Amino acid sequence: MRPEPAEVGRLLCRWFARNGRDLPWRRDYAPYAVLVSEIMLQQTQMDRVTAYFERWMERFPSLQALADAPEEAVLKAWEGLGYYSRARNLHRAAGLILHGHGGNIPADPQTLRRLPGIGPYTAGAVASIAHNRPEPAVDANAERVLARLWDVDLPVKSLQGQARFRELAGGLMAGGEPRVTTQAVMELGALVCGKRPDCNRCPLEGLCLARQYGITAERPLPGKKTEYLPLEIVTGVLLHEGRIFIQKRPENGVWGGLWEFPGGRLEAGETPEQGVTREFLEETELHLQVREKLGIIRHAYTRYRIIMHCFLCSLNPEPSRPAALHAATENAWLTLPELEVPAMPAGHRKLLHAFGPRIAKALEEA
Repeated sequence: MRPEPAEVGRLLCRWFARNGRDLPWRRDYAPYAVLVSEIMLQQTQMDRVTAYFERWMERFPSLQALADAPEEAVLKAWEGLGYYSRARNLHRAAGLILHGHGGNIPADPQTLRRLPGIGPYTAGAVASIAHNRPEPAVDANAERVLARLWDVDLPVKSLQGQARFRELAGGLMAGGEPRVTTQAVMELGALVCGKRPDCNRCPLEGLCLARQYGITAERPLPGKKTEYLPLEIVTGVLLHEGRIFIQKRPENGVWGGLWEFPGGRLEAGETPEQGVTREFLEETELHLQVREKLGIIRHAYTRYRIIMHCFLCSLNPEPSRPAALHAATENAWLTLPELEVPAMPAGHRKLLHAFGPRIAKALEEA
């Protein structure tokens, strides 16, 4: 017998009341807090989001505070979460909500989807969780629960699969309060019905078709496996008169608006030392000397697995201001402590944390 959606919804809501995690945006379901949390949770694990969320709300406690903030401050508060377009979209959405919706975050999913950075899932989640509307919101955790409960044999990311999951999630709403039901199915997937499900702890064990058929490991059906691409890059920390050179990336493109050490992809046939010299010349027209190799930083970004060769460099003697910027909009010469202020990509921040003492020593000796 197939599970009855309203009954499943009731069981999920009872389970959630006892087992749901105490998360800061769940305490009063303020729409702004829910919106921030959902944007942060795109592409980021819950355990990382909680700390970032609390710092964010201290820095930008309201939609007005966020809209009034300079983009540089917004990107800095986001530093380390990655996918920085989320921060810029949230910043733009705050202004649009203030000026186009009277400061009230819309409850209608179609209206929400017209805001930058909000797709079908986020629109459904904000409508359901913030406004308690019976709108389905299905993340990867909910997909596992629904696929196993109803033995959904469709690839999770196929159009048919997504439509089926939304239909099933919508049916759960008859069994409880929409915001509770939406969170309960996702929470069960996060805490119990994971990639290796703990079926003995599940309140739905007796209803689960995949459990009855012995195929929990085969549900949900995966989509096409992501292929990760290796990428070898070089970057240089250029020192001059006690300061370090950084440049700001163009607003459009990868890591738009963030500050970085110049560098780029290592080309075929060249050594990392040759690569960093070439990249500096191409990007800034600065001629430099490679002083020493600091080491390697390994970093993951979307589909890339990055190996970054990091070098300590000095000018070969040239003016301390670049003749041209070909891959940036601004540049600055900062002290090592001042480098804590600008927003930087995670790999470059890792570089500073890993090699900061050696950079400091080189600055003292210069």
